[in-house]
Amino acid sequence: MPVTAMIDGTIPNSAGCALIECRRLYLLCSLLRQATATPYFTALQIRPQMFSFFKKKPKPEVAPLPESSAPTELVQIDRLETAAESAAPAVEAEAAAEIIPAPVAAEQKRSWLSRLKTGLSKTSSNLSILFVGAKIDDDLYEELESALLVSDAGVEATHFLLNALKKKVKEDKLTEAAQVKAALRSLLIDLLSPLQKPLVLDQHQPLVMMIAGVNGAGKTTTIGKLAKHLQAHRQSVLLAAGDTFRAAAREQLTIWGERNNVTVISQESGDPAAVAFDAVHSAQARGTNVVMVDTAGRLPTQLHLMDELKKIKRVIGKGMATAPHEILLVIDGNTGQNALAQVKAFDDALGLTGLVITKLDGTAKGGVLAAIATTRAIPVYFIGVGEQIEDLQPFDAAEFVDALLN
Repeated sequence: MPVTAMIDGTIPNSAGCALIECRRLYLLCSLLRQATATPYFTALQIRPQMFSFFKKKPKPEVAPLPESSAPTELVQIDRLETAAESAAPAVEAEAAAEIIPAPVAAEQKRSWLSRLKTGLSKTSSNLSILFVGAKIDDDLYEELESALLVSDAGVEATHFLLNALKKKVKEDKLTEAAQVKAALRSLLIDLLSPLQKPLVLDQHQPLVMMIAGVNGAGKTTTIGKLAKHLQAHRQSVLLAAGDTFRAAAREQLTIWGERNNVTVISQESGDPAAVAFDAVHSAQARGTNVVMVDTAGRLPTQLHLMDELKKIKRVIGKGMATAPHEILLVIDGNTGQNALAQVKAFDDALGLTGLVITKLDGTAKGGVLAAIATTRAIPVYFIGVGEQIEDLQPFDAAEFVDALLN
C-alpha cells in the first residue's frame, strides 16, 4: 500500500474489506471463547429440555376405592348368575345333540321287545336250555361253546367268553347254574356295551350321512325310518336317491319322502356321485339339518362297484370339506358270519362310523354282534325287528342280551 495513502488516513477499497473481515473474525473468536468457558454439564442440562416432547406422559394416578365387601359380593353373584345362564343352553344343546329313543308307550315297548325275543328265539332257546338243572363242569362249558359257535358268535368271541366265564366262576365260587347264567349275561353286556353309542346331531350343518350295504339288506327302508326318527328330534331332512342301478329304487325312496314330508333329490339316470353332490349343495342352500345319501347295493367282492362308492365319498367331500360325517353300513341280521365279512370289507374301503342291523325278526341268530365287538368294534346305532317305522330302535346292549338269553 502506498505510504501517502496511510498518512492521509484514507483506506483503499481492498484494505477496507480486509478490515471488515478482521472485525468479523474477532467477534467470532470472542463468541467461541465464551462458549468454551461454559461448563459441559450445563449444556447437558439444557439438551433434555430441547427433546422433552419424546417423553411419555405419566399415567394419572387413580385414587383407591373405599374398601367395601358388599359391592364385590354383588358383582360375584352377578357373574355366577351370568355363568349359570350361559351354561344352561350349552347343557341343553349337549343333551339334544344325541339321538335317544323316541318316546314309546309301554305297550309298544313290550311289543317291540317281544318281537326282538321272537327274532332271537332260536339262539336264546339253545343257550337257555343249557342252564336248566345243569351241573357246572366241563360238559356244560363244551355245550356252551357249541351253542355260541352255532349262534355265529365266532371262534374269537366264543373263546373270550368261555375263558372269562371260567375265571369268574372260579373267583366268585359260583355253584348254581342260574348264577353261571347271570355271569354270562354280565359278560355279554360288557362285551357289547362298546357298540352302544348314540348318533350325535348338531355338530355339522348339514350332517351328511352316507348309507351303504349289500343287495337286499334294507338300505332304502332304513333311510325312511331314520328320517322319521330324525324328525322326532326336530331335524329337517333331505334325501338323495343315489341308487341309480336298481329298478324302482328312486320311486321307493320318493314314497318314503312323501310319507315323512321330506324332499328327495333324484335324477332319472346319471352319476350317483352327482346326485350326492347336488343334494349336499341343496341342503346348504336350504339350511337343512341332515342329508342322507342312498347308494346302490353291491357285494364287497365287486371291486369296481366298491371303487364307485369311494368316488361318491370323494365327491361328497368336494361339496363339503368335512363330509360325509357318518358312513353307515346296513346289515341283514340273517346273514350270520357273512355280516362280519361285510363289515371288514366296507370298513376297509370307506371307514365306517356306524352300523344298522335289520331283519332281526326273522331267523337271525344274533351272535354276530359278539363277533363284531371282538373284531371291529364299530358302533351299532340302530337295530330293526320289522317293517313298521317304530320297529327301528336304538341299540341297547342290556335289552339285546336279555332277548338273547330270554
